[in-house]
Amino acid sequence: MKLKLDEQGHAVLQDGHPVYIHDDGKESPFDAGATLATIKARNAEAKANRERAEAAEGKLKAFEGIDDAEAARKALETIAKLDQKKLIDAGQVDAAVAAALKPVQDKLDAATKQSQTLEQQLHGEIVGGSFARSKFIAEKLAIPADMIQATFGARFKVVDGKLKALDAEGNPIYSRKNGGALADFDEAIEILVDQYPHKDTILKADNKPGSGAPGNGGGSRGKQTISRSAFDALEPSGRSEFIGKGGVVTD
Repeated sequence: MKLKLDEQGHAVLQDGHPVYIHDDGKESPFDAGATLATIKARNAEAKANRERAEAAEGKLKAFEGIDDAEAARKALETIAKLDQKKLIDAGQVDAAVAAALKPVQDKLDAATKQSQTLEQQLHGEIVGGSFARSKFIAEKLAIPADMIQATFGARFKVVDGKLKALDAEGNPIYSRKNGGALADFDEAIEILVDQYPHKDTILKADNKPGSGAPGNGGGSRGKQTISRSAFDALEPSGRSEFIGKGGVVTD
């Protein structure tokens, strides 16, 4: 990454921020203030994590000298049963406790299942809705949003109710426009498409040099059409969805 200079050798500014040229040729302004604020927040987060780790290590010191944790746990269970002052068979005690706890456990299991269902629905709404409402996909790509989701959907996760984009190595994708901040959906999907080996097959004709981009159905009586190479580049689920909607694959 290098600073962009004008013909007089002065730094080029955009909205008061110097413009840098990335290794892939993309240009973006660098907001030093926002970046420093993000670094400060990351340092505070690291300090909090370190303090939690130190507190956990302090608690573990109380168990120094106990090598067999399972044996210690069983010994404590035995002492608790002997301390009940009644000579009740240990198996009966366990059965009684299990019976008493079963209704509570059933409610917990039901609540957990419902929570997982709601989480899946939330994930589907946030991720699917982002693809469906994307301005970049609608204006720049030649295939429907649901097919783009079939190809790139796994790169988006919902964390704490917010959408996070990940690169091929599972690392968060950061914005080139807002230094230190995570990329929003449209910027992230644009970055992913730029890195896609077959991007020329999914871009609209007016968004790439030359011709031969997937069409919007003008030559097949209004049906959605894509080239054979674009179709082969899709995930299997994307191919099935395209064919199921009456799409036409051109040579």
